[in-house]
Amino acid sequence: MNTPRKTLKKTLRTSGMSLLEVLIAMMILSAGLILISTSWSGTFARLKKTQQTLEIAALLQRKMVEIEMEYKNKPLESIDDEKSDDFGSEFPQYSWKMQSKKFEMPDMTAMLIGRDGGANQMLLTIMKPFTDHLSKSVKEVKVTVIYTPKKAKPINYSLTTYFIDYDKEIALPPMGAGL
Repeated sequence: MNTPRKTLKKTLRTSGMSLLEVLIAMMILSAGLILISTSWSGTFARLKKTQQTLEIAALLQRKMVEIEMEYKNKPLESIDDEKSDDFGSEFPQYSWKMQSKKFEMPDMTAMLIGRDGGANQMLLTIMKPFTDHLSKSVKEVKVTVIYTPKKAKPINYSLTTYFIDYDKEIALPPMGAGL
């Protein structure tokens, strides 16, 4: 017959955890902690990148609106060819630059001639003054925000817009000219 003392010893021996079971539990716990920390650091990096992208988009939009307001209803010739500055102490890692250039309309005559049936002479005669007019009436303005992170090379983000002078008259050749 089992005495209460023998039963108690047997229960104590079987109710504890062995060293192997403790090591396996520690390995599972450490693997879980590593997965959680890796996941969190990846999420943190994505949040930081998203914040940076939002800042850049907001700064780019702000600068583009400022430039549009500055040159609104002014002649295209008054638009500076180049301009640059920073965003002040509020955004020390960011700067901007603006570049403008004459709009270059591609030569459309080759495309017109190459289509089925070719192009008639009147269309070709009108096309040259039209492309010249567009080149004089449109100016391309590119705004770039430069992000300079610590210990890394600068990253550029650009936005391009076109200023159009609707008041410039198109000089068409007299009818019958060149025919």
